[in-house]
Amino acid sequence: MRVSVSWLREYLDLPADLPAADLEQALVDLGIEVESIVDLRSTVTGALVVGEVLDIEELTGFKKPIRFCRVDVGAANGTGEPQEIVCGARNFAPGDRVVVILPGGVLPGGFAIGARKTYGRNSHGMICSAKELGLGDDHSGIIVLPEDTPAKPGDDARPVVGLDDVVVEVEITPDRGYALSVRGIARELAHALGVPFRDPGLAPAPGATAEPAYPVEVRDTVGCDRFAARMVRGIDPTAQTPGWMRQRLTVAGVRSISLPVDITNYVMLELGQPMHAFDAARITGPLVVRRAAAGEKVTTLDGVARTLTAEDMVICDDTGPVSLAAVMGGETSEVVASTTDVLFEAAHWDPVMVGRTARRHKLFSEAAKRWERGVDPALPLVAIERAVGLLTAHAGGTAGAEILDLDHVGPRTPVTLPVDLPGRRVGVAYSPERVVSLLEQVGCHVTRGVDRLGEDPGTAGVPAGGADVLTVVPPSWRPDLTDPADLVEEVVRLDGYDRVPSVLPTAPPGRGLTWQQRRRRAVARSLAERGYVEVLAHPFVAGSLADLLGLPADDPRRAAVRVANPLSEEEPLLRTTLLGPLLGILKRNLGRGHRDLALYEIGAVFHPRPGVGAPPAMGVDRRPTDAEFAAADAVVPDQPRHVAVVLTGDVEPAGWWGAGRPAGWADAVEAGRAVLAAADLPADRVEVRAAEHAPWHPGRCAELLVDGVVVGHAGELHPAVLAALELPKRTSAMELDLDALPAAPVAPAPTISGFPPALIDVALVVDERVPAAQVQQALVEGAGELLEGVRLFDVYASEQLGAGRRSLAYKLTFRAPDRTLTVEEAVAARDAAVARAAERFGATLRGA
Repeated sequence: MRVSVSWLREYLDLPADLPAADLEQALVDLGIEVESIVDLRSTVTGALVVGEVLDIEELTGFKKPIRFCRVDVGAANGTGEPQEIVCGARNFAPGDRVVVILPGGVLPGGFAIGARKTYGRNSHGMICSAKELGLGDDHSGIIVLPEDTPAKPGDDARPVVGLDDVVVEVEITPDRGYALSVRGIARELAHALGVPFRDPGLAPAPGATAEPAYPVEVRDTVGCDRFAARMVRGIDPTAQTPGWMRQRLTVAGVRSISLPVDITNYVMLELGQPMHAFDAARITGPLVVRRAAAGEKVTTLDGVARTLTAEDMVICDDTGPVSLAAVMGGETSEVVASTTDVLFEAAHWDPVMVGRTARRHKLFSEAAKRWERGVDPALPLVAIERAVGLLTAHAGGTAGAEILDLDHVGPRTPVTLPVDLPGRRVGVAYSPERVVSLLEQVGCHVTRGVDRLGEDPGTAGVPAGGADVLTVVPPSWRPDLTDPADLVEEVVRLDGYDRVPSVLPTAPPGRGLTWQQRRRRAVARSLAERGYVEVLAHPFVAGSLADLLGLPADDPRRAAVRVANPLSEEEPLLRTTLLGPLLGILKRNLGRGHRDLALYEIGAVFHPRPGVGAPPAMGVDRRPTDAEFAAADAVVPDQPRHVAVVLTGDVEPAGWWGAGRPAGWADAVEAGRAVLAAADLPADRVEVRAAEHAPWHPGRCAELLVDGVVVGHAGELHPAVLAALELPKRTSAMELDLDALPAAPVAPAPTISGFPPALIDVALVVDERVPAAQVQQALVEGAGELLEGVRLFDVYASEQLGAGRRSLAYKLTFRAPDRTLTVEEAVAARDAAVARAAERFGATLRGA
């Protein structure tokens, strides 16, 4: 939020010589992040003066109208002679007073002004528009000063146009919605600087009358617990927004639209109460405040026709919805150029409803931003009185005596606070009087007494009858104060965070990474060393993802957890597989010109636990018990950690060194093997065999097993999936459940032999349906202890081998720990290995 210091001074007595650095520090000490503090006087350098147009000569023969002006700038140019300036604007005439920057000046953005010849005339300076001075977006014409402006030619124009002010821009956290207003920031500064504060929210305002300003029915008092309205009739529709108001709106980043609308925005910035102005002549029948019907539509002020859901709230007349409540008004009832009767509305809406509606429709208006952070429910009548006063003062008209106020706001719930809790929580000795004083500064009503129940709300175990407690009723403008911890934070914040001692906790000795953490790091390192790039995907997915991945109707991965308040209504579910978001990242990188990609992610997937009920309510005043933790964990979705890879393009690039190699299903399978090897699982406990599992290609999919249990799948993705996701052919993937892997066994120290190995190759012809891994296991079992290693290095099929047959070539390494093997010993071990493969799978030596 951006606000001028001059506006703040209307409500608190800031020292006239307060340095900008002290102002910034005061806000920072209160926990308000300061984005910038800008002295507007420094944005325009050089002579910026008031000038009076003496005469204008119209220049012809150019593509656009050009005017040669003589402007009286007093003695500002050093000669007292009129200044000759070429200007293209048409909205001024002789006798008007304008803003002139003389040669040598510099406008915002570093635009230097000099004397130059243009359009055949010498131009000495520039007559400025609001955009050129950084005061707004209007570049259609130059600034023409009002007739009652007291400044004379040659005077400094900065005070006249508002360039003598200081602008503060702050970033407001979601829990401090009250600070999204001049009222809120002024109150905070009054606390920090110890200066008087005049609360505009306590201005007198007339209450509801027996006759309402307009017939209104509120059907949902949860979504809207207060609705106020008042009519102003017979205003001048041509009345312009006063310059001081337009200037403050511009500084705040709000575009000037029309006087009634500008007033609602001005009051919102000043008090923090969003409002809406209806054209009463464009409303048909009574107004009804209700939840929308699913599929109902309303066209908002931005011209977008929006389809509503049953959670949205709308304001309706006899024609249907005329406003998307608390977010944006509708086109059919907006104030237009001919409006003469204005109905002002100020209400109080449910923050949760507003936040969800704004996100659902991607409509983050200034009003919605305030509503979802919390607005003072005591403001509607004060805001309406302020708006009515401004409108009648600047546009005439008659304020209706009838006032509507449908008030269903309940009283604030008192919060019980042990008086010593702030000191115990932060380690600073706060006296009871200091705690009470600080809470009363915030606006709380505090009553001190003794808890006779024998239970300190902040800590268990206080002796009966001995707890000195405060009963605190937070003010209406602080909806964030609901728990003792919130009040503790206020005490610490106002007393000063700098008083809180900085004590680092002592790390317990003897603790390092868990074996699961070491495993995940080893897996990540192994994949990175093989050329895979780690990515982090959002865990949110759309409901249609299961269809895109071709998951069967009974696939357990279709049952997903729905987020109660999703960041996007398009992706309301938590992922049950890493592949969906990972393939989305792959597609995005392909769209940006990358062709050879190998990506991986290690992250959690989420599986619902149906029928477990609701989690227990746990406060923030103490640590939950082990039973409460267990009850909460029982409700939380199961979150196993998976690892997944996707790859497409060339895994080995082509070049002068030779042809490249495209990535394929075998690379995905090898990535799975690499993960299991990095998890320190022995190869004899790992099995890879053919399988059918969506979203993989039925004939090019393998399942990975450990101790006979399936832990993952790898292979080439199904062509239908690739077509649906618009991915290249042969794109392959692997996904494996890391949490399903057993702990690695204690690895014995390897036996290292100093004797030479015996290397023998064997090529076995088997049925093509026999997995190569099972043949390899048979070779290991048959060869005995002399076999040191076995590796598959070739797979071959041809008509000579016969239909449905293939050749698997293995490299066998034999070695003895205590001697050099003889040829006879090596050959005998080889024959035993081949015999075991023949016995189990009918394997025959190729060429035999």
